[in-house]
Amino acid sequence: MKNPNGHEIIQLFEQFSPKGLAMEGDKIGLQIGRLNKRVERVMIALDVLDHVIDEAIKKDVQLIIAHHPLIYRPLKNLLTDTTQGKMIEKLLKHDIAVYAAHTNLDVAKGGVNDLLAEALGLEGAEVLVPTFDTKLKKLVVFVPSSHAEEIRQVLGNTGAGFIGNYSHCSFSANGTGRFLPGEHTDPYLGKPGQLEEVDEVRLETIVPEPLLKKTITAMIKAHPYEEVAYDIYPVENKGETLGLGRIGKVKEMTLAEFAEKVKSSLGVSTVRVVGDLTAQVKKVAVLGGDGNKYFMTAKFKGADVYVTGDIYYHTAHDALMEGLNMIDPGHNVEKVMKMGLTKVLQKKCQDAGYDVDIFPSEENTDPFQFV
Repeated sequence: MKNPNGHEIIQLFEQFSPKGLAMEGDKIGLQIGRLNKRVERVMIALDVLDHVIDEAIKKDVQLIIAHHPLIYRPLKNLLTDTTQGKMIEKLLKHDIAVYAAHTNLDVAKGGVNDLLAEALGLEGAEVLVPTFDTKLKKLVVFVPSSHAEEIRQVLGNTGAGFIGNYSHCSFSANGTGRFLPGEHTDPYLGKPGQLEEVDEVRLETIVPEPLLKKTITAMIKAHPYEEVAYDIYPVENKGETLGLGRIGKVKEMTLAEFAEKVKSSLGVSTVRVVGDLTAQVKKVAVLGGDGNKYFMTAKFKGADVYVTGDIYYHTAHDALMEGLNMIDPGHNVEKVMKMGLTKVLQKKCQDAGYDVDIFPSEENTDPFQFV
């Protein structure tokens, strides 16, 4: 097992939640500290507040990965007698780096909105607000027949060859490869200075652009040749659509019954409900955080109820007039990302052979109390 540095851990994280998925102007990425250091303990947090920082110090954390950015508005100065300044000073003194993944983690497959949809039991969940179409590339590689199946599996295992609900999709064609090894080569087949012919297979597959570098690296590592012959082609095929929120179906129940389900599923004691409590609920839209401006999208897509946080007074009136029920469980339900992301990053680090402890913050960062 290898002790990774911060760059290596974030590289794995960004395979799951690329920066390119974030909404324009979002404050994401490394915000405090440095990544060029050994990291033994990583804490996953929803918010970076003073008591969360104290938890990180107590648990000897070197890196915090948070959903909500500590620095959201540009700093004109850094004064250490202000609350924010004191927190930043404390992080720097203890060499704790803070990395923020905000809307890119909302959009990512398996991110915040998928976790909320899963918690609510949504079936057939689809993207509510499309924001990103994944670009595709075609990868063609030439490999000796003896290694074709191995390379085919390597490509599929990296995420290449996914078409809809099908994985490991590829095409093969047999042919003859020819090459003349140079004087200082060490060829897998043949001898330097002697023209070689070999039975080869041309393998073709589709690769999502964000996975291209990872796929090529894995392919070259598994390929027997000293110099690997491969081509990358742009394609016009539409890749996977990603975006904010999810919409799917649940077993039919009343709005009152579904509100109770929201409370139990998302771990909150109270919710705000807009609409007729006796109304029937079948199709559900959910969007983590503040989803006020997307309520009409939920309505147009046929949602019986829209679950989101921070519902405004006038938005609630508008929804009532449009006949859309709403449930507000609060912004803090995005805390589902703590355990969800912990599991994802633990698996990625394990597969990479990294010796690092990754765990969720145990601190409550919900500012609201109900009395």
